[in-house]
Amino acid sequence: MFEYSHCSIDKVAVHRVGNPTLQEELVLSQELLDNSDKRLEELLMRFFLAPFSHPEYYSFTFSNNDFKLNPLFHFAAQAFDRPVEFHAQSVNMAKLLFDCSVHPQIKSGDLFVVYFSGINIEGDFTDAIGIFKSENKQDFLKVNANGSGFALHYEDGINIDKLDKGCLIFNVERDTGFKLCIIDKSNKSAEAMYWKDNFLHVKNCSDDYHRTKEFLTIAKNYVSQQLSEEFEVSKTDQIDLLNRSVDYFKKHENFNKEEFEEEVFQDKNMIKSFRGFDEEYREKNELESATDFEISVQAVKKQARIFKSVLKLDKNFHVYIHGNRDLIEQGTDHDGRKYYKIYYNEES
Repeated sequence: MFEYSHCSIDKVAVHRVGNPTLQEELVLSQELLDNSDKRLEELLMRFFLAPFSHPEYYSFTFSNNDFKLNPLFHFAAQAFDRPVEFHAQSVNMAKLLFDCSVHPQIKSGDLFVVYFSGINIEGDFTDAIGIFKSENKQDFLKVNANGSGFALHYEDGINIDKLDKGCLIFNVERDTGFKLCIIDKSNKSAEAMYWKDNFLHVKNCSDDYHRTKEFLTIAKNYVSQQLSEEFEVSKTDQIDLLNRSVDYFKKHENFNKEEFEEEVFQDKNMIKSFRGFDEEYREKNELESATDFEISVQAVKKQARIFKSVLKLDKNFHVYIHGNRDLIEQGTDHDGRKYYKIYYNEES
């Protein structure tokens, strides 16, 4: 986590980045923005930093996983080392983004490049460079006194509570590609992934948050996609395994792979199958092996939302299964109709 109550904005550069395939232009500013107004700085701080309330950390990468080939890495490093070149490096960033904005559905927008000082990340104060793009304008009404009455005007502007795209590059861990976090809320479709994949070129950091997130994802994919192909399991059994997977991460502070496998899967053949799936998944997605790590509570809360414990029966019933598998039985009556029998102690 990082904290910015003592942070200040030292420099701000603004450029307009269009879409070259739509004959839109790149408009570069010639000087830095005047942000001496304290109220303006407060609003900018809220606009730029408030969206990063639960950050996931990344680092720069590029072809062959060599972050030193990433142009943004060099632009940021130059800006950190020579603050006098900050505006020039912001121009380089804007030009790079313009070159990446070639899909017809990519929107034009205002690009803010910001130099922050005094950000506290994990107990250490450091500088950071922020790259933010605002793509969506909103209408705002403004009421002004006009003699004995009032006049109503409208203006197009930026909603400071809705940051479309953002990236914070912290001046730490330079030898592994810097530490950074990103936001992309405006569009989740494949063509809009240019921000993360084509412009930034980042990969997940190998920290406890991502190790927790990755392992829960692997466990979910195995139970949902692979398990039924190798073993005869009911939908109820699958839900029970998903629940046990999440429960393990909620009940333990530290993860141990063998312990997880014994508590969740229990069966030796199933454990062997899961290990094979885990290895294949990590190799395919270029993920490091993870056998022991500290469990991230934040990652568990986020991933638990995608672990569905709902048993859907035709279009008539949805049964939510949260715990003891022994309290639900499946069967077929003498007319061939399928049924579930549920045991409980109290009704609420």
